[in-house]
Amino acid sequence: MKWLLLDGFNLAFRAFHALPELTRPDGFPTGAVHGWNRLQRSLAEREKPDRVVAFFDLGGSDRHLSLHPEYKANRSETPESLVKQIPELKRLASLLGARVIERRGVEADDLIASFAKRRAALGDDVLIVSADKDFGQCVGGTVAQLAPTNNPKDPWVRLDAAGIRDKFGVPPERVPDYLALMGDAVDNIPGIRGVGPKTAAKWIADHGDIEAVLAAAGTILPERFREVLASSPDLLRKNRELVTFHTTFPVDDAEVPADFDFNGLAVFYETMGMVAARKELEKRRQPELF
Repeated sequence: MKWLLLDGFNLAFRAFHALPELTRPDGFPTGAVHGWNRLQRSLAEREKPDRVVAFFDLGGSDRHLSLHPEYKANRSETPESLVKQIPELKRLASLLGARVIERRGVEADDLIASFAKRRAALGDDVLIVSADKDFGQCVGGTVAQLAPTNNPKDPWVRLDAAGIRDKFGVPPERVPDYLALMGDAVDNIPGIRGVGPKTAAKWIADHGDIEAVLAAAGTILPERFREVLASSPDLLRKNRELVTFHTTFPVDDAEVPADFDFNGLAVFYETMGMVAARKELEKRRQPELF
């Protein structure tokens, strides 16, 4: 069985920025809804999964905030027009044949990683759809990542274990160490000042994981990092914990629909003023042609 796991908010922002501001006749914003409709349908047509699951954050992550109260505190407020559309995006995802999973206090990334690990252990193929580089740590075996590109002719790239190594210079299991050294400005995680992708990848290639890099602090190159590395074990260990997914969360994979809800979609498109989508749906009344 092939599973498509959608990183909900990551893709929602992509859908939101893919189109100009659109509204239905009463002024309700619909640009992100239009973008999500195109995105999920095109992914289904491209990958032909047996099942689709969309994961969304529901509040902050308890485990991350307990470690680092400033986690993601630097992020700007989500645009109000997108906030209004999130419930409709979730509804649309379900109508298009996805199971929507969210859990208060647990980051969607941890849920995706837990789900992927479970299905891979059962021998299924799993494709995680997200631009988030953190998911590189999940890749391997029957799990791959589908990441967006800037190429309109080929908007997605599939990353297997070799692809992750080519992209970051480290194998999937070392992605957390790599990210811990650099930090992550997007999530407000401070790394070692001045350490970029090349330096982090070289240290890991030369020495191994964070503990091995710390053990080599006295001889590390360039020399200017020796003192700061020697004084940063707590920071780096905390960073690694922050960026390492927890994969033991129980995630129910029952009741995942196998197909889209044709009648429900017709009503949804009508309600949202999505005239073109409704007309296209009517032309494809046979589910197998969707």
